[in-house]
Amino acid sequence: MSQPNLNHFMPENNQEKPLTSSTKLRKQLKGFQKSTFICGVIIIAVILLVLGFTIFHVKNPKIKMNSVTIKGLDQLNSTSQMMTNLTVVADVSLKNTNVAAFKFDKSNSSLVYRDTLIGVGNVPPGVAKARRTIRMNVTFDVMVVGVARNKMFLNDVATGILEVNSSTKINGRVKIMNIIKRHVTLSLNCSIAVNVTSWGIVNQDCKRHASI
Repeated sequence: MSQPNLNHFMPENNQEKPLTSSTKLRKQLKGFQKSTFICGVIIIAVILLVLGFTIFHVKNPKIKMNSVTIKGLDQLNSTSQMMTNLTVVADVSLKNTNVAAFKFDKSNSSLVYRDTLIGVGNVPPGVAKARRTIRMNVTFDVMVVGVARNKMFLNDVATGILEVNSSTKINGRVKIMNIIKRHVTLSLNCSIAVNVTSWGIVNQDCKRHASI
């Protein structure tokens, strides 16, 4: 019986080896691309998360009452001066802790004495630049004749201490790189005791609130 020619099958085996190596290489390349894509997605997600808690995080601007000046109280001793306006000037600061500017609209501030509205002041519109603090004056013109209707007013002046309450609300917005936009409302309610001799604040208790 003749022996089979083994050399006849050798070319076929030699052709299978390159094909198998090429297939493994393609699989490895696809696995590498998949791993790279997953790693890229994770890195981007981490970066966005960090930015979300740092740069892109909108913080509440802070509003503060620095001082209050009252003008015209020295004229109240004369009855003929009862039509004179009492001027109250509040020095207010607004601190923007964001990386973008805080733009706010025109708003109003009210002044109350013993549960009676005695004056309304205008808060002008403006812009607090990124990580900057701006100061502004809010002026109230109060008719003394309206305040004097309260029988406790002259007694309070005689004691040297005048207690008033102010309420301020400011509406604005923060826009970061035209990507993140947030509307912010700031509220500042203060109870203020003022020395009518030095025009200085004896005691000030303010409650601030911010909502986004």
